[in-house]
Amino acid sequence: MDIKQIVLDILNELTGEDLSSRMDDNLFDTGLLDSMATVQLLLELQEQCDVTAPVSEFNRDEWNTVNKIIAKVESLKNE
Repeated sequence: MDIKQIVLDILNELTGEDLSSRMDDNLFDTGLLDSMATVQLLLELQEQCDVTAPVSEFNRDEWNTVNKIIAKVESLKNE
């Protein structure tokens, strides 16, 4: 399973944008992610990557770029 590709596919579906060349853009500052999209993102990651990422423990600063999301999912896979 390629976590990077899964994250990019989920974000592409949620935002309607190809973010593969914008891996360090702040997704919240650019308006690409909002609170509703964040919940959808976490649910999709839980389902597709088999990780637990509770909304109650969500820290926006740790999830605000594609690269940070990939790193967070990889760290959750290793727990």
